[in-house]
Amino acid sequence: MTDSESTRHIEIKDDDRTAAVAEVTTARGPEGTVRASMYAKNEHVRPGDRAALVDEVMDLPEVKASDRMEAAVPYGDAESVERLRERTDDAVLRAAGGTTLLDANLPPDRGHQPASDQPAGDADGRPGND
Repeated sequence: MTDSESTRHIEIKDDDRTAAVAEVTTARGPEGTVRASMYAKNEHVRPGDRAALVDEVMDLPEVKASDRMEAAVPYGDAESVERLRERTDDAVLRAAGGTTLLDANLPPDRGHQPASDQPAGDADGRPGND
């Protein structure tokens, strides 16, 4: 299968230490299914590192060229799951032991804006009235 698939290793660093890691496998050619396994190296990572890892994965050209995603993240990793749901369509989640599995459609590339650049809103998600 190595001839028909390509694998990438992605890391998010916290100074010199690796904070979060992803292994991403895509089938050769467009319209394939991406498989990603994402996890933090330990439970004490900076807020935003897990979402940044999801963004790095989702912004890979081979991921953008694919139609579907199957992702695995540690059970309870709400930051990664929420970011995956924001970046995919029709996401279906299920628990499998200590892992949350996500199956979803990948939207066409819409010029994603990272979370840190998005305008802040009130607790209800609407823009603030400052």
